[in-house]
Amino acid sequence: MAIAFSKYHGLGNDFVLVDNRHQSDLILTQAQVIKWCDRNFGIGADGVIFTLPGQDGTDYTMRILNSDGSEPEMCGNGIRCLAQFIAALESRGGQPIELPKAYAVQTLAGIITPTLQPDGQVTVDMGEPILLAGNIPTTLSAAEQQVVQQPLDVAAQTWEVTCVSMGNPHCITFVSDVAAIDLAQLGPQFEHHSVFPQRTNTEFIEIVARDYLKMRVWERGAGATLACGTGACASLVAGVLTEQCDRTATVELPGGPLLIEWSAQNNRVYMTGPAEKVFSGQMEQ
Repeated sequence: MAIAFSKYHGLGNDFVLVDNRHQSDLILTQAQVIKWCDRNFGIGADGVIFTLPGQDGTDYTMRILNSDGSEPEMCGNGIRCLAQFIAALESRGGQPIELPKAYAVQTLAGIITPTLQPDGQVTVDMGEPILLAGNIPTTLSAAEQQVVQQPLDVAAQTWEVTCVSMGNPHCITFVSDVAAIDLAQLGPQFEHHSVFPQRTNTEFIEIVARDYLKMRVWERGAGATLACGTGACASLVAGVLTEQCDRTATVELPGGPLLIEWSAQNNRVYMTGPAEKVFSGQMEQ
């Protein structure tokens, strides 16, 4: 059986998108996802995203499996790609999409709303950041407390970390030079540290200016990636909590920049960035 797919990327964070609207169960198994994501023997991607029917009044449902087969709650770069993929599906009948166009998407992190902009960018209402340790989750502080600049021992070194959830857990640490970080060595040790019961994404952040941050990321279940949208959002929140950056800033990732805003008016985080189609094809199963 041949399964149609499209490949998209958001700042180099790449995904295989599959139209799964005809059924509520995923049309690929975990093993198939791992095979598809293999960069030598498959299509190659950081994850596979499934477009499913909406739930409880939403337009669509998004599920994503990482390249290791694990399922995260949400993916910021991925949901921008999903919005572009949905628009392509909807316009197949020849009816153009009027922009701006917003979609209400059900995710494991709740309802997320990406909006396609006339300039090709996608703005995503990422919701309110989760700041209490018990909800992130992490045991670095008491469940009802925030985790801001707490010491954490990793690789024979003590790091000051701030933890934020954007529907998925993030551990952020500020460094003087992100280029000097050995992600391959440090990333797995942060991800699997015992203080993170559901593992964690890890962001290393260099403050260049109050409105400009540099970031490198080790993603839970995917490893080192060129970009992480939820990580960029969590990092800006951490920068504000530690009084090191403004509420609106550009976050420079290895794959390019994202504009992040943590609104003081409604406490919601907004992410704006690109999502581009690479190619489409079919995969035999």
